[in-house]
Amino acid sequence: MNKVKVTIDGVTVSVPASYTVLEAARAAGVAIPTLCYLKGVNEVGACRVCLVEVVGGRSLAASCVTPVAEGMVVKTNTPRVRATRKSTLEMILSDHNRDCLACIRNGNCELQDLSELYGIRKISFEGTKSPTRYDDLSDSIVRDSSKCILCGRCVAACKKQDVNVISFINRGFNTAIGPAYDISMAAAPCTYCGQCIIACPVGALHEKEDSERVWAAINDPGKHVVVQVAPAVRAALGEEFGLPIGTRVTGKMFAALRRMGFDKIYDTNFGADLTILEEGTELLNRIKNGGKLPMITSCSPGWIRFAEFYYPEFLDNLSTCKSPHQMEGAIIKSYYAQRKGIDPKDIFTVSIMPCTSKKTEATRDEMFNPALGVCDVDAVLTTREIARMIKQTGLDFTKLPDEGPDQDLIGEYTGAAVIFGATGGVMEAALRTVADILEHKDLLNIEYTAVRGVDAPIKEAELEIAGLKLRVAVAHSTAAARKLLDAIREGTAPEYHFIEIMGCSGGCVCGGGQPQVHAQVLMDIDLRAERAKALYEEDQLMPERKSHKNADLDALYKDFLGEPNSHLSHELLHTHYQKREIYPDSILGQ
Repeated sequence: MNKVKVTIDGVTVSVPASYTVLEAARAAGVAIPTLCYLKGVNEVGACRVCLVEVVGGRSLAASCVTPVAEGMVVKTNTPRVRATRKSTLEMILSDHNRDCLACIRNGNCELQDLSELYGIRKISFEGTKSPTRYDDLSDSIVRDSSKCILCGRCVAACKKQDVNVISFINRGFNTAIGPAYDISMAAAPCTYCGQCIIACPVGALHEKEDSERVWAAINDPGKHVVVQVAPAVRAALGEEFGLPIGTRVTGKMFAALRRMGFDKIYDTNFGADLTILEEGTELLNRIKNGGKLPMITSCSPGWIRFAEFYYPEFLDNLSTCKSPHQMEGAIIKSYYAQRKGIDPKDIFTVSIMPCTSKKTEATRDEMFNPALGVCDVDAVLTTREIARMIKQTGLDFTKLPDEGPDQDLIGEYTGAAVIFGATGGVMEAALRTVADILEHKDLLNIEYTAVRGVDAPIKEAELEIAGLKLRVAVAHSTAAARKLLDAIREGTAPEYHFIEIMGCSGGCVCGGGQPQVHAQVLMDIDLRAERAKALYEEDQLMPERKSHKNADLDALYKDFLGEPNSHLSHELLHTHYQKREIYPDSILGQ
């Protein structure tokens, strides 16, 4: 690797020649402030907050896009640099809704942090503000343009997902960011993956909050409130309470929920194990009976919407299984209600998810049970929302004891279910069960490492199980899904049997509902890998690591469902998908 010597504020460091000044400064122990910069997503030098002096240069340079050179001398803290950064921040603030106390990002806002850092107490550039729009019509994402600073990070994140729903619209003083024609997010062909929210440094984009509705249900004596928690939440929730990234907080998470007043506390991992039995059986039936292949997983609602909008020709390839939390919600409203003697209409189900798209998924017509007159899931909270609710209770999260979920009826889960939250996890969990079924024995080698990891957006593997050569693929992010599906459509891909697709890069551990991490921190770590470690760690600790070895699941089939893919299973646990129009005339008013 070619290296060059660069001097940053008097400190000479040897860095790769491919580095920018921003990266070189970090290597020298100097933190240059940034705002529009987001590593690997948005590196355009637009906001001008990261300006530095390069000795010999004619003007200040944006450090995030300025490459290093041999012998370069950089000054990051001169009076000129500080004054320019402060003026830039004041200009941004002059057109910003500064109602910080009422903002969802209060206390975790990059603009707020920089304003404090540079001691901004008054704004020198007051004047007319740009036109704004508040759009809360979608079930997943709220857009508040009065908070937008036009940094472009959300646009870049949407582009990286290869969805491109939001972009810069209008010009000059009227420039804004939003969907084409400035339509509502509810009408846009958006997957609601929430990566735009994760990218946003301020409060211009955030999830549609459901916490007050959940508090109301908890405090309603007529409601039996059952909560379930997705596997990826335990890998990130601790970050909201100051714990290191990737800290596994499973026990404290359940302890907090119990003290908040939920009537029953379960793990969505039970639903994940259930998914493997239903989805694995469906896959084997398709292979044996000449069904539509490749079969593609249906756990990610962002990916489902992507398919419905952009690849409707693949809808028959999708597994008919509902996602794990919807399956579990359906079981709570039927099997659980029956065994507990509770009217399903009196049960309020809450899903705590790492995903903003789950909010919209729960409202789909297909997730309503007409026979019972109830929906599977009544409310979806993101990891961020449940963290705020825990803080409202006054609980000291880090000092809570480690507890588990309730253990009756649907309380058990296996290690296979835990890894659902990481890319490749659904595939590996399915293979652990499918391999045992085909081989008619309890296989000891269950580590399918070929489908793990984030080193590539698409991973492929070929396994021989009981004489069957099973070809599989894993794709994480809708951009990777597009690439893979295009190859299948064009006939340049292998003839896969099974494909896992997750809407977000890294899988659910980096879903749009997970904690928002400061861009400066993201320069040094890979969130996807750090959070995934927590899930694989829990998998290793579980007494059972194969979904079909879940005793509560055995009882569910024996006493209620009959067998995987039974008639009742299809009524409760399976669904269908539909082609969706992109910008139809009815929406655009044409």
